[in-house]
Amino acid sequence: MPIARRQFIHRAALAAAFAWNSRAAFAAAGVARAEKPLRILILGGTGFTGPHQVRYALARGHKVTIFNRGREGNPWKGEVEELVGDRNAGDLKALAGREWDACIDNPTTLPFWVRDAGRALQGHVGQYVFISTISVYADNDKPADETAPLARYTGTDPLAETMESFRKDVGGLYGPLKAASEAEAERQFPGITTIVRPGLIVGPGDGTDRFTYWPVRLAKGGDILAPGDGSDLVQFIDARDLAEWTIRMVEARTFGVFNATGPAQPLSMRDMLAGIAAAVHAEPRLTWVPAKFLEEHNVSAWSDMPVWVPNEGDSAGFARRDIGRAKAAGLTFRSLASTSAETLAWFRTLPADRQAKLRAGIAPEREAEVLAAWRASRGKP
Repeated sequence: MPIARRQFIHRAALAAAFAWNSRAAFAAAGVARAEKPLRILILGGTGFTGPHQVRYALARGHKVTIFNRGREGNPWKGEVEELVGDRNAGDLKALAGREWDACIDNPTTLPFWVRDAGRALQGHVGQYVFISTISVYADNDKPADETAPLARYTGTDPLAETMESFRKDVGGLYGPLKAASEAEAERQFPGITTIVRPGLIVGPGDGTDRFTYWPVRLAKGGDILAPGDGSDLVQFIDARDLAEWTIRMVEARTFGVFNATGPAQPLSMRDMLAGIAAAVHAEPRLTWVPAKFLEEHNVSAWSDMPVWVPNEGDSAGFARRDIGRAKAAGLTFRSLASTSAETLAWFRTLPADRQAKLRAGIAPEREAEVLAAWRASRGKP
């Protein structure tokens, strides 16, 4: 590896570690204290987006309480209050008799979790923010805004769904149960509900590797399989942008429903890969392979080729969700270069065995096989 590139990666790793662990990063970036300190309850708080919310809220001068099962530990002891309970078992006793200005509900998929939160918090919070998903929509065949029809739950009673039943049919139940959870949120917290529908959430701390695959793969170099012809649009949002905007929505007491994905302007798969490559100082050799050929060779969109879904047929509008309402409400975006370089730097701080096996993206041997098959189909060695 050239010396300049090694120095770049080392500096980026240090910067990512600094931003990941320290509120001083916000001070260095000029993040000001909020005009009014708030009491914010975060349900979850130790997953992917939760820690970003906590750090930003603390930097803004808010008092933060997190509520979860206590399995991950409290990284902010002395600064953040941790209440312990199990929503899956209906144990929310720790919330009784308390008051907060706002509650942010991060991990909920099951509607009965929202119902129980309502029973515990009605009259005790001034705003309930439900983190939903872009997957609530019934169709993805054309671009649409927040008014598009939602997926319908076709079972007997969404409140009767359990984690066990959900795990048996995640693909079929995820969107409909999130939509049912949104409806339950409106019932439990009428007039004070904010529903946030993120797209693919990416950046440092993402345990799924659904975006991370690309910075890692491009930095590795060699012959790289790229999906389609590069013109398909993609959408995603850095977890830090989502988290910080959510806190600002609480500060402004903004209610309503918002698609929360990005970037600010349309971005093609070709431009995304070019931007990532530039950010990680890579000069990749990309081979663009048509979607039909990939399908014929069992290379799946989204999982084998992360971030990407063909912009045609039933998925023609999947990466074209309208985000005008969220931008008008103050959603801002880091640069692709920042997200890419800092994600790669964070990933390189993980243990070697974790880095050795990405959790998304096509396996190296399969990638080589598909590239060879594509070249053979074109009469090329």
